[in-house]
Amino acid sequence: MDKGIKVFAGLDVHKDSIAVAVAEQGRLPARLVGTIGHDVAKLCKVLARFGKVVEVHVVYEAGPTGYGLQRELTRRGYACEVIAPSLIPRRAGERVKTDRRDALRLAELARAGELTAVYIPDAGDEAIRDLVRAREDALKARTQARHQLKAFLLRHAQRYPGKSAWTQRFYRWLGTLDFEAAAAHTAFVEYRLAVESADERLLRLTRAVQEAIKGWRFEAVVDALQALRGIDVLSAIGLVAEIGDIDRFAHPRQLMGYLGLVPSEHSSGERVRRGVITKTGNAHARRLLTEAAWNYRFSPRIGYRAQRRQEGLSEPIRNTAWKAQVRLSARFAKLRGRGVQINKVCVAVARELAGFVWAIAKTTSAQAHR
Repeated sequence: MDKGIKVFAGLDVHKDSIAVAVAEQGRLPARLVGTIGHDVAKLCKVLARFGKVVEVHVVYEAGPTGYGLQRELTRRGYACEVIAPSLIPRRAGERVKTDRRDALRLAELARAGELTAVYIPDAGDEAIRDLVRAREDALKARTQARHQLKAFLLRHAQRYPGKSAWTQRFYRWLGTLDFEAAAAHTAFVEYRLAVESADERLLRLTRAVQEAIKGWRFEAVVDALQALRGIDVLSAIGLVAEIGDIDRFAHPRQLMGYLGLVPSEHSSGERVRRGVITKTGNAHARRLLTEAAWNYRFSPRIGYRAQRRQEGLSEPIRNTAWKAQVRLSARFAKLRGRGVQINKVCVAVARELAGFVWAIAKTTSAQAHR
């Protein structure tokens, strides 16, 4: 911690209010300042009462208000950190939680150096991440709309005679349907229009995501990750947008832990007990890796699409991608041969895939620096 810091300010931030507490250097308990409206100018006036800008260290929990407050305080010269809520130490006997108590606790823990700050992306990276998540929301909305339409058809004994739904032929078949009751037909048309609207929305966002990464500082990493099996352009963009700068992970195990893919553990003495994965950290990137891991149930090969994605990539990246495919396919087959449940196999492969993602991103970053 910077020796120039004399006061640690803990904030409990909400949409309309901020509870403020301060803890000065030493062993005296933190003291409550009060609760103010969510206004940066008022907050800076309060903080100015306790020292110069360079003497105050501000912390608050990550939450739905985002990083706007942190960026504004940093712009004004304050040292401000956003804290990971899941890593804040909790006393076992505490049964009362209020905004003011949270602010006091944050100030004291900041003084003791017991808090873990989250990674804060710059505004450009966060904008692309928001766009990627908007596309994910659109995909979920389309899936829900499709389920509602198919449920309606099932209730009315309308079965598609073809093999695959949601193709052009399926949509033409929908156009031939007619229902005797006017109310039922109106409901059918509304369900169908909702699906078509969801299709168009998803297509717009997909194109917007692909356009947004042109000239992005991580565009080369996006291209390189597509050398891996199971990772296309949209999956690569999602992974890079969620993980951010790969240089902040010194070892691939740190990335695996950040994604929540490592097993939980409760060991004591000679007893070692490991449980389910922690599922901490970034759930979006963990889902993308888990989906990609399913592709390693097949034997290693480089098809036409993989060749197209690898065009223009350096030899070290292509070699790493092939090494990943050989290793992870063998790993998938070995675990299945032992009778391990399929979802556990997929998570184990996803954990190792995270290591190869780290290696390729590191290689690309090093090439860019050179």
